[in-house]
Amino acid sequence: MIRYTLSCDQGHAFEGWFSSSDDFDGQMERKLVSCPMCNSTSVAKQLMAPSVATARKKEATRALVMDQAQKETVAKIRELVKTVRENAEDVGDRFPEEARKIHYGETDERGLIGKATVEEAVALLEEGIAIAPLPVLPDDVN
Repeated sequence: MIRYTLSCDQGHAFEGWFSSSDDFDGQMERKLVSCPMCNSTSVAKQLMAPSVATARKKEATRALVMDQAQKETVAKIRELVKTVRENAEDVGDRFPEEARKIHYGETDERGLIGKATVEEAVALLEEGIAIAPLPVLPDDVN
């Protein structure tokens, strides 16, 4: 795996992990690499120092392994997310619209899950509509 430090045309810095340099180039050509903050696909690699394995880095890597308490916490979060998903209606991209209808009393109150852009989520919060993202857990993306 290769880790690149990236930035978008809006100046947001973030990291991306790729299986190879060719994988990065291919994803860039297909516009699959985007800024997690603003969704811009105008992304560039930044200058990075080479990674050198040291005893200190090996210790830090060991620290990334979850202990039993952390595993239990992740399991509880996973169970909570499962319960939310089982008891909510998935409205997909209609989430902002449906959340507003409930908030303004245009439809019955019910649990919702769905998708919203960062801008849509901010607008909902500014309107006083209580929303929260569901956490994405390590095993969900690996």
